[in-house]
Amino acid sequence: MALINYITQIQFEFGALRLLKSECERVGISRPLIVTDRGIKAVGIVDKVLSALGASHDVPVYDATPPNPNEAAVREAVDVYIEQQCDGIIAVGGGSSIDLAKGVAVCATHEGPLQSFAVIEGGATRITSKTAPVIAIPTTAGTGSEVGRGAILILDDGRKVGVISPFVVPKAAICDPELTLKLPPVMTAATGMDAIAHCIETFMAPAFNPAADGIALDGLWRAWRHIERATAHPDDKVARMNMMSASMQGALAFQKGLGCVHSLSHSLGGINPRLHHGTLNAIFLPAVIAFNQEAPSVQEETKLVRLAQAMGLENPAKVGPSIREMTDRLGLPTTLAGVGVTRDMFPDIIKGALKDHSHKTNPRVASESDYQAMLEASF
Repeated sequence: MALINYITQIQFEFGALRLLKSECERVGISRPLIVTDRGIKAVGIVDKVLSALGASHDVPVYDATPPNPNEAAVREAVDVYIEQQCDGIIAVGGGSSIDLAKGVAVCATHEGPLQSFAVIEGGATRITSKTAPVIAIPTTAGTGSEVGRGAILILDDGRKVGVISPFVVPKAAICDPELTLKLPPVMTAATGMDAIAHCIETFMAPAFNPAADGIALDGLWRAWRHIERATAHPDDKVARMNMMSASMQGALAFQKGLGCVHSLSHSLGGINPRLHHGTLNAIFLPAVIAFNQEAPSVQEETKLVRLAQAMGLENPAKVGPSIREMTDRLGLPTTLAGVGVTRDMFPDIIKGALKDHSHKTNPRVASESDYQAMLEASF
């Protein structure tokens, strides 16, 4: 059965942050907890959020979001939420802050540890409408978590899991490209490749959802044409706007599912949380595309041809190699060895990938040996 459902109200324009107060009123948040990280706070974006709220500085702020959000941070933020008697969350930052906010929204309003709400633990059915409302304000253009139905979080036992439910979708997304203008080039590149990976992988997923396919292809078209400009010219407003749109579009298409790129990057990111998710996605993409190209759904729907068209390529066989070339031009690592991964890590990566929720929505069912081959091709 195809599920086609878009429920987040999105405010998208330069200066959209000014609408924050009215969005809080619309979704019923009167005492928000701001969830962010210290870097976002240091560059003054939290002050802009407070100004948009028209609030004094007694609005509680949790700014200890780690680069890969984990269960310990969820517990800390939940304690602040309860102690300060909050009734909703404003997430400010990249995917890490937004995903952490979603975890807090669930755990602050339901009994049980974070683990009990993970998809692989059967947790989706335990998440209810009691979930605290979230307003998401992205400051990067990569994950698209501001419109996504899930959060990727690391449990105390080291597993990187998905907490997925319609109830964790933010009630509002304020997509203001102005907030990305100071993003450093390396982060622009890494998060931009994350958006590209999302658009490509969700398009290749076999579920029937033509609306998501169209959104993903247009997002890829925008990202592929603007990622180098956004990286080289940080103040290019047209490039920033298109990258933020591509990020949002990739996540809108998530409802089709993802695939082996993400099952591998989720697993490896749980083993080494210091590795950037977008960079890992870029490294894995060529090998996974090569693995998927013989899948019946990919062949029958000429998906590589359509990807090549969106990327301005004449030869569909160039899709994977062109991604590697783009990653290299952006100054990002193109191999696992380049980010410090060693072959002795492969068994644990494969073990985690086989259990990941994205493993089940790949166009081809990947075996242990298939994952081994993908890792070798990416090494």
